[in-house]
Amino acid sequence: MRNDLFELGDIPPLGTVPERMYASVIRRERYGPPHQAFRTEVVDVPEVGRGQVLVYVMAAGINYNNVWASLGRPLDVIGTRLRQGEREDFHIGGSEGSGVVWAVGEGVDQLAVGDEVILSGAQWTETAADIRLGADPMTSDSQSVWGYERNFGSFAQFALVDEYQCHPKPAGLTWEEAACFLLTGATAYRQLCGWAPHDVQPGDPVLIWGGAGGLGSMAIQITRERGGIPIAVVSDEERARYCERLGARGTINRLDFDHWGRLPDIGDHEAMARWTAGVRAFGRRFWEVLGERRAPRLVLEHSGQDTIPTSMYLCDTAGMVVICGGTTGYNADVDLRYLWMRQKRLQGSHYANLRQCRDIIHLVAGGRIDPCLSWTGGFEDIGKAHQLMSDNQHPQGNQAVLVNAPTTGLNTL
Repeated sequence: MRNDLFELGDIPPLGTVPERMYASVIRRERYGPPHQAFRTEVVDVPEVGRGQVLVYVMAAGINYNNVWASLGRPLDVIGTRLRQGEREDFHIGGSEGSGVVWAVGEGVDQLAVGDEVILSGAQWTETAADIRLGADPMTSDSQSVWGYERNFGSFAQFALVDEYQCHPKPAGLTWEEAACFLLTGATAYRQLCGWAPHDVQPGDPVLIWGGAGGLGSMAIQITRERGGIPIAVVSDEERARYCERLGARGTINRLDFDHWGRLPDIGDHEAMARWTAGVRAFGRRFWEVLGERRAPRLVLEHSGQDTIPTSMYLCDTAGMVVICGGTTGYNADVDLRYLWMRQKRLQGSHYANLRQCRDIIHLVAGGRIDPCLSWTGGFEDIGKAHQLMSDNQHPQGNQAVLVNAPTTGLNTL
């Protein structure tokens, strides 16, 4: 049975799939700042194919990848998909969420209509040759980001996912709590626990950039849970207090330093001397917060261009800098002398595999990790929320918007 359209929050009879749905849509002609790029539209509900699941979305998480989608750079997500032969000339973002299984395609045998689920944000081809030969799906040539590189994400009444993206929703979490933490939590979990032998061990000092953000707030707790010593980089005292409440040993205010950016030319002795003085001062502050003269064994990176030179300099001999993004830019400089002579590791890390997703869900479900939901908005706030993130004015921790869940207790932007 298919009706034409239900209003947001008007729950159809279980299993009834309407022909149309509301979605927060980006189009190429609106590429630009998020507040102008996102618009609520009515579009067709996607058809469910083999191995796919249609989820009635209750809440969706807010993440930086759809800041990029709204800008149309570094990837024109719509243009790329059109060149690959897809028909839709629009983008529906949202790379994490929570909801109810509403329809299942042929071959789906581990889910049933009515199941409550959390959605993870990576897709791949399970029959890909590299996966069949044993590759971690996150390293597969077929891997892509749902709700960014792939369409029909969680910023709509219905989301289209592959069966393996659906994880059981813990009963003790609200819809918005369940929707907000998996992308940042699983990403941080893989960074800190997925690259043996450089996984967090008891007593390891860990430097965490952007400690009060979604990724940082998860990383602080994961480090603490594994017995490490998290030290967070922040930009004000309110964020510092937030990180300390989560378990950080202490914080470093990046605004106390000005050596950020790309490395000077090694032949510019005056500029190199200024940079070296700045990075050594930052290192001394790290020692002060830690309470002893030890370098971080692990550095959790995502800011990239402005901070990689400091991260690589500060990281301990035989330690690791692990990076999952580049929010300040992609052209980061590394002084190779510190990389090879001190045998450090610079490791790229991208989201998480299913085991890692399930591990962080269990930690949250058991109350050992707080999902750090700091703000909940309504469906019409999607563009505003991404704009705040783009402007670095977003609240601490993780954010979510309610889609079909009851709109009680919303925060005001």
